[in-house]
Formats: sequence, structure tokens, C-alpha cells
Amino acid sequence: MPKFCANLTMLFTETPSLERPLAAKLAGFEAVEILFPYAENAADLGTAIARAGVHLALINCPPPNYIDPDGPRGFAAVAGEETRFQQAFRRTIRYAGALGAEFVHIMAGVAEGPQARAVFVENLKWAAEFAPSQKLTIEPINSGDMPGYFLNDFDLAMAVLEDVDAPNLHLQFDAYHAAKITGDVLKTWEHVRARVAHVQVGGVPDRREPEGGDFDYPAFFKLLDKQKYKGWVSGEYNPAGRTEDGLNWIG
Repeated sequence: MPKFCANLTMLFTETPSLERPLAAKLAGFEAVEILFPYAENAADLGTAIARAGVHLALINCPPPNYIDPDGPRGFAAVAGEETRFQQAFRRTIRYAGALGAEFVHIMAGVAEGPQARAVFVENLKWAAEFAPSQKLTIEPINSGDMPGYFLNDFDLAMAVLEDVDAPNLHLQFDAYHAAKITGDVLKTWEHVRARVAHVQVGGVPDRREPEGGDFDYPAFFKLLDKQKYKGWVSGEYNPAGRTEDGLNWIG
């Protein structure tokens, strides 16, 4: 079976945030991801992760806007926000270093058109050069879940990766988003898998546990094993009930 990871922003929410790493470990996970860890003191969160004995696979950039909690959580492709992006990225890198995060997912934000693409590419080039030892990812997100999000297409993501041409920038593949964007998860996977460094999964079409539904996750996991995929496979979904009651998918 693949190496499974738990998204602690969405899973184990029955538990206080600093107790979730241990809850994940006790449930059988060896790694966790935390989309936005910035509300926690980095030292406290780092201690909780270390005591649990789990690996922190991924965090997101940018931090949420605490002045406007409902504001955009990404602006790497937004013209005029380059300085804001650089400030946010520097803060994210400090958190990533303190917590030992393997990957930082850079969110594009709401934008469109050639200018947005150019801004996105330049910001990614800057980020890759600013933190050459930090692994970075970009992730296509479907327009239904995040209307107007710039990076809403896998072909676009592959083209951006080629334009940036940085050894520490990779593709983040979410099978749920792939189903929503292309309607064919396996075909999309075969098209992009050479650039994928981190996988996320959620039920199709409802983003519940990755089992049943419209996509055969057990077969997908077997395929990942057959292809010798070495990265994490993270459960990023909304549990139907208590997290612990819906973990049959990890075997």
C-alpha cells in the first residue's frame, strides 16, 4: 500500500489542533499535512508533531489574512500583489523550517489571462530561487470548489512547471480535483505523474472518505504501488462522521 498521510485541517477535527498529530499517529498515519498552521505557535506545534512521531508532509502558502479571514488564500498569480506574495512566502518558509515541512504548496489565487500566467511564473521562479532547498508544489483546483481560481487545469499546470523550470517545484495531484476538472482521474494521472511529488485523495463526487463513490480508490492505490510511487498519499476530505470511524480506506 502507499504511504498514507492525514490532512489535519480536515481530519480529526473532533480533537484540539495540537492533539491531532498524536490522534493521526494512533490511527495508523505516519505523516500529516496542515494546510494553514499559522494560528498555532510554531514551537508548540513543532513539539506536538515531534512527540507524536509523525512527519509533516505539507503546508500551504500564503497564511490566511487575519484582518479578513474570508479573504483570498492565494495571490501568487494576482498582478499587483507581488510584494504581498513575497512577504507571505517568507513567513511560510519560516514556519516550514520550524516545523520541518517537506512541501510548501503555493496557491495561485483568483486571476485569469496571460498576465496572470506571467505573474504566476515569475513569482514561482522567485520562490524557487529564494528557498532552493525547500520542495514546492502547485495544485490544480476545480472551479466549482474555488470559483475563479487561476490554476484550474492540468495542462496549464504542466506548462507553468515547464516555464519555471525549477528542480524544487513539483505538481501536487488531488484525485478529487482531477475528477472534477477532467472527468478521468486515471488518464489525467498518466499524463502528469512524472511531475507529481504529492498526492491527495477524497471521495468522488462528495469529497467524503476515499472509498466507494464514482472512483475506484483501491485500484488506484494498487496502481501507485505498481508504478513505485514513493510520495505521500494524503486523505484530504470531509469525514462523514468521526474521523476514526471512516479509516477503512487506509487498509
